Amino acid sequence: MMRVDAHQHFWAIARGDYGWMHLSDKLAPLRRDFFPADFENHRAKYKIDRTVLVQAGPSIEETEYMLGLADATAWIAKVVGWVDFEVADHRRHLERWARHGKFSGVRPMIQDIEDTDWMLRPDVQWGYAATCALDLTFDALGLPRHLDNFLRLFDRYPKMRVVIDHGMKPAIRDDGFDNWATKMSAIAEKTGAYCKLSGLATEAHDGWNAATLQPYAQHIIDSFGADRVMWGSDWPVINLAGGYDAWAAAAEEIVKPADRDAIFGGTAKEFYRIG
Repeated sequence: MMRVDAHQHFWAIARGDYGWMHLSDKLAPLRRDFFPADFENHRAKYKIDRTVLVQAGPSIEETEYMLGLADATAWIAKVVGWVDFEVADHRRHLERWARHGKFSGVRPMIQDIEDTDWMLRPDVQWGYAATCALDLTFDALGLPRHLDNFLRLFDRYPKMRVVIDHGMKPAIRDDGFDNWATKMSAIAEKTGAYCKLSGLATEAHDGWNAATLQPYAQHIIDSFGADRVMWGSDWPVINLAGGYDAWAAAAEEIVKPADRDAIFGGTAKEFYRIG
């Protein structure tokens, strides 16, 4: 089995792309460089064959930087980048990157946009259309308040290759299960979207354990099926919520043996077309 970490980040702070890191003092531990060499211990310990490197800043330049890292690092299989959906001319970047063997698709930072209806605005629709036309992937980064609109969006673009990041960040520390679960089930049933089993620990209270996360993780697996669920570490963000080891151990405990080949590698390999 190819083991894939389907969601991780690298960044160089001096680039200045990461304004979100300064929104809270709690994010201070992330305000340093994280490079491929810093990931090697985790990669060796968990026998990670490939990773998917995901954008963490809203700039074209950061995507170029990540593609450079991927060119220099054999085990970075794919890069999920960023374009400004409010600038239709950014299609030229998508067309150029689509010719790069390690470029997979895009992730607008919808969770950080105050307007819940932003994704449905007429002026940003070119981005989804281009993603479909160029056969790219779309990582859906949002919050539970976005679930209704994501269902509309995925229904509007049935050919778009979509994966939901971090299970749409359920409000675990506030026991926000029911409404989130109902709407996630609707997306799983009515669309072809995939879902990442990642980021859940970050939404839980301090001192979480596998039992804390299990109802949410199990609902994702039951709703989407193992062949549409992929595991990601969300490293180094996971360092704010127990670290790589704690999350990896919890996921191993939660995921049933019969589902592990898919969730810990096979699904990501298929969705991101990792050779």
